[in-house]
Amino acid sequence: MNKINNATIHIRHYQVSDAQILRQLFFNTVRLVNTKDYTQAQVTAWAPSDYDEQVWAQHMQTLNPLVAEIDGKIVGYADLQSDGLIDHFFCHHQYQGCGVGKALMQSILELAKQRNIHTLYSHVSKTAKPFFERLGFVVEKKQEVEVREQVLTNFKMKKSVLDS
Repeated sequence: MNKINNATIHIRHYQVSDAQILRQLFFNTVRLVNTKDYTQAQVTAWAPSDYDEQVWAQHMQTLNPLVAEIDGKIVGYADLQSDGLIDHFFCHHQYQGCGVGKALMQSILELAKQRNIHTLYSHVSKTAKPFFERLGFVVEKKQEVEVREQVLTNFKMKKSVLDS
């Protein structure tokens, strides 16, 4: 647990009932935060309005993310895959810069150590790149990825767990 403005950030494991809240958090973060670095067409492709609820729920079940809460409200989530991939890492748009991401990353690092994962990596947006750099990730390469006919720039970034 971490403290934020006298509130505690609680990190817990994903529950099936979280799926739609995480979808809304993902959607709002991409649509409201990432617009500073991506065009409207790009964020619309990345987080489309229409989606299949069951496909999303199954994807969340597969990712099995850690979920951050403040006073029972979900304010972020992130996952760690067996090969060290952090596939999703999103903080609620109203809680950016409040320590939620740092708390999630600390939990991911602890989980990586428990699972004997030595290197973390992620495909990081332009928006999230400074955050990941502050936490010791380095750019391995710049990438151009196509999502629903839009090309988005991101960065493959990595970090040694042993350095943490």
